[in-house]
Amino acid sequence: MALVSAAVLVVTWYGWYYLGNIDDDITTTDVIASSVTEDADGVPRKPLDGAVDILLVGVDSRTDAQGNPLSDEVLALLNGGVADGTLNTDTMILVHIPQDGTRAVAISFPRDAYVEIADGFGKHKLNSAMARQKNETAQRLRDNGVTDEARIELESTLAGRVTLRKTIEGLTGGAITVDRYAEVNLASFYEVTKALGGVEVCLTNPTRDRDSGANFPAGRQTIAGAQALSFVRQRGGLPGGDLDRIVRQQVFIGALARKVLSTGTLTDPAALSGLLDAVKKSVVISEGWNITEFAGQMQGLASGNIEFRTIPVGDPMDTWTDGNVLPVDPAQVRQFIKDLATDNSPSKAPATTTPVGPPPSAITVHVYNSAGVARMAASVLDMLVQQGFGRGEAATGTYADTTSVRYAPGERSSADRVILALGGNAEAVEDDSVPRGQVQVYVGADYAPPDQSDPASAGDIGTTTVPTTTSTPPITADGVVCVN
Repeated sequence: MALVSAAVLVVTWYGWYYLGNIDDDITTTDVIASSVTEDADGVPRKPLDGAVDILLVGVDSRTDAQGNPLSDEVLALLNGGVADGTLNTDTMILVHIPQDGTRAVAISFPRDAYVEIADGFGKHKLNSAMARQKNETAQRLRDNGVTDEARIELESTLAGRVTLRKTIEGLTGGAITVDRYAEVNLASFYEVTKALGGVEVCLTNPTRDRDSGANFPAGRQTIAGAQALSFVRQRGGLPGGDLDRIVRQQVFIGALARKVLSTGTLTDPAALSGLLDAVKKSVVISEGWNITEFAGQMQGLASGNIEFRTIPVGDPMDTWTDGNVLPVDPAQVRQFIKDLATDNSPSKAPATTTPVGPPPSAITVHVYNSAGVARMAASVLDMLVQQGFGRGEAATGTYADTTSVRYAPGERSSADRVILALGGNAEAVEDDSVPRGQVQVYVGADYAPPDQSDPASAGDIGTTTVPTTTSTPPITADGVVCVN
């Protein structure tokens, strides 16, 4: 049951600052402090530096932050189903905020990513990391004679959180060490969206799913409460399954940030009070995190400076023990995260003029997936064909950090047309092995589809239409993004 824990943090960065210090009212966990002396590889952890790295987690718990069970009425309203005793973490987002606090990148980790779980649990789905350690720790405590169920629950849950944190850190290859932790569940997401009065989202097609309760028309619409929860939980009937659900989560976070920053919420004490009451019911944060102070540091973070990305994964495959999973290349993930965490330069600006040269219909484009993201080549090729280019092949290429467009000698203008269609973020490379009249696009890890909300590339200003794909669209918190 996916949850958008990041949404809670985004809206409360500002709310807590204006209402004063309420840190004493928030439930905390020592998921960071409990193992402050070592990282995922057992080496000393670095102290908190100017950059802030936050792990945001959404769990399928049927209790609030204090451990009180949700009522049957609330569970029915939320399509919460029946708890099976397993605590899964179905939303995991790592937010990296550089020292200046003026921008942020939120990196999603798919729940079905097939990774090495920390603390010796072997290779399994990422969303099972917390549950595996929690269950093992609970059993060990019982075997050691502990009978206090409240203590068992507290200690085993903490152990599970630490294992999840260490697993995420391990995936980054040391590029990032988690400094802060925030966790929410079904009830908190429901209450927070209701307190905000709903947010605006956009769907490319009407959709319906019995499991999540989703039933939405196509186009722009405002959703809150149970509807909002269904929006971010649905994966049945979506072309990209869980990866499309991640895109739903990302656009919803952006919509929440935009709603708060573009309305009078921050200057409305009543609205803020309702929002914070909702947050306090079921949000858990790491000990030692002074939210009031943090909010003051983050005042420079404008809504449009929150970028959303997803780690590269391969095509779904079946395993004997974990069922259908998404394979992960650790080296690719490490490089992907390292680039996002260390690149302080602004993105390359898209071209604003049309290059001179042959029309798109005279250029046959071949696209190669060098990003390691499922269906990336097919998605980019479809997008280029829709813009009038001739359809070539879509295939897998060698991994590359950057996107390049290869062209035949003397046909640079053809490459420039393709680069413009790609949003301007690509390098032109002359290659005498490319046949005349053709262009080869190698889609690297840095690729993001062109922003259709740009007046130069779309007529419907403010709305980005994302093609049917499991790749990461160019999502920020600055505009409504239409998705599957």
